Amino acid sequence: MFRAVTLNKKDDGIISAVETLDDAALPQGDVLVAVEFSNMNYKDGLVLNGLGNLVKSYPHVPGIDLAGTVLESRSPEYRAGDKVVLTGWRVGELYWGGFAQKARVSASQLLPLPSNLSTKQAMIVGTAGLTAMLSVMELETQGLKPDQGAVLVTGATGGVGSVATAILAKLGYTVATSSGKDDMRQYLTDLGSSQIIAREELAAAGRPMESEKWAGCVDAVGGTTLARVLSQMKYGGSVAAVGLVGGAKLETTVVPFLLRGVKLIGIDSVLCPNAKRREAWRRIETDLPFDKLDSAVTTCGLSDVQEYGKKILEGRVRGRTLVDTNA
Repeated sequence: MFRAVTLNKKDDGIISAVETLDDAALPQGDVLVAVEFSNMNYKDGLVLNGLGNLVKSYPHVPGIDLAGTVLESRSPEYRAGDKVVLTGWRVGELYWGGFAQKARVSASQLLPLPSNLSTKQAMIVGTAGLTAMLSVMELETQGLKPDQGAVLVTGATGGVGSVATAILAKLGYTVATSSGKDDMRQYLTDLGSSQIIAREELAAAGRPMESEKWAGCVDAVGGTTLARVLSQMKYGGSVAAVGLVGGAKLETTVVPFLLRGVKLIGIDSVLCPNAKRREAWRRIETDLPFDKLDSAVTTCGLSDVQEYGKKILEGRVRGRTLVDTNA
């Protein structure tokens, strides 16, 4: 038996509850994991509130991330006692996820937990932190170096933005951050931001090309903000696009791409190949200053998940929200 957050679809919407389930209720898979921690992502907020048409069948257990210990395995890759981490692969959407004390998953969806990380630290990272690291790696692949100028992070108080800011600062970059939360200035400074830009400065449409400001950018907002950022990129600069909380529609011109060689790169952490995931987790071990994130972590239990699902959609969550499945 185990406790889990369950979602059921009723005529009046999605009903969430914390239930005690039998192991027989778990879906098919070759590895059974005792889940110790999960976390809260924007996509979890959508699923918990029945938005985005992400869940195709009910009842459903949400939670796109999980970390824990293998209980049983029919795969030669894992054995009982192994520490593992799972992010993405549409777990928590198409498949039952991590807001539960147990999960049965495919071995191909798992990675061994990096030796220097605890399951708690892995879920402080989670999908958001993995996405941030993948973004930094892609910007580096495009030639970004600390001496080229400031790197902008938009939506900086969110999960991706917070981790990206901390990583970039540790790597020696000058980091500028954009946020609409005036009370988060000290928080962003502590993460390593040396310049804080009000959200409104980037939220309004501008000219096709403006003064060159940014050597690189991790954009978690999309919409008008992304269009404005593209117009302000330095020659040869790259933007890693990771989110769309500001809108999915991008109204811009080809001018920055043609006259400045600007590159817009989409970052996907859901179906990202395992080889790249392993490299990202290796970099996380060395390049993410976990001490900088201590003040950015909130912990909740399974019974609090629905409340935090609403908060994250309303923009009332900063940093990372950890879900302790045994709390």
